Amino acid sequence: MGNKKVIFRGTATALATPFRAGKADHEALGHMIDFQIAGGISALLFCGTTGESSTMTDKEHMDVVLFGIEKTAGRVPVIANTGSNDTAHAMELSRLAQDAGADALLSVAPYYNKSTQKGLIAHFTAIANSVELPVILYNVPARTVVNIDTSTILELSKVPNIVGVKECNATQVADVIYGTGGDFSVYSGCDEMVLEFMALGANGLISVMSNVIPGEAQIITESFLNNDAKKSRDTFYRILPLLRALGLETNPIPIKKALELMGLLTGELRLPLVELEHCHTEILKTEMQKLGLI
Repeated sequence: MGNKKVIFRGTATALATPFRAGKADHEALGHMIDFQIAGGISALLFCGTTGESSTMTDKEHMDVVLFGIEKTAGRVPVIANTGSNDTAHAMELSRLAQDAGADALLSVAPYYNKSTQKGLIAHFTAIANSVELPVILYNVPARTVVNIDTSTILELSKVPNIVGVKECNATQVADVIYGTGGDFSVYSGCDEMVLEFMALGANGLISVMSNVIPGEAQIITESFLNNDAKKSRDTFYRILPLLRALGLETNPIPIKKALELMGLLTGELRLPLVELEHCHTEILKTEMQKLGLI
């Protein structure tokens, strides 16, 4: 190793996908992209969990990725989520995203199948070998049931274009960074754990909250990377009540309500996700008002 590509340092936003009347709303997405870049964000991720890719057709998925690439126009790196629990499908989506011009790919641990660790190595290696783009693993056991174990990540880090991991299992961060000699990008996949990850040497955060507060989310990571832990902590604690409100129901339900309250999209979700409960909406409104977001 020694020459792994670093896609970004700081904060990348896992963008929500705006829907209007059942279809992806590219006009609203364009406004969101400009809002993110104006806020100083380091990179943009399209069609991740927050982007509701699990309920999008392949055509919808790729249309959003392609639009995102064209609208971003090289201003920040674009990461396309192309993960699937079907290896062949993930390979196909990955090649399509590469052809569309994405800068990197995000690939989630295969869900539902309950793969063994040996299977995970074969799955991610096949995906990485099917493209030339850098690949970031995504370990989110709460959603996939399976954990990508530390030893598995270390083995996969030997694949030349597997360059990092979006990690939601905080217990593994130190061992992954230590085991890869720092030549492998670790990103927090959980907003609330960003300070712990950064303290251990993570390169940043792939964020939900940055959909509505890109500037603050970027300050948290950028300040830590610039050795200003106090500024990072102070910013984190200032937005912590909002972060708690955004966790009242399953992501992306609260963040889409927040974006709707800011006038950035309709707030429309796809089943089986449904609108935020009224009592939770009131809590969210209160915290957004405190920060001057609405």
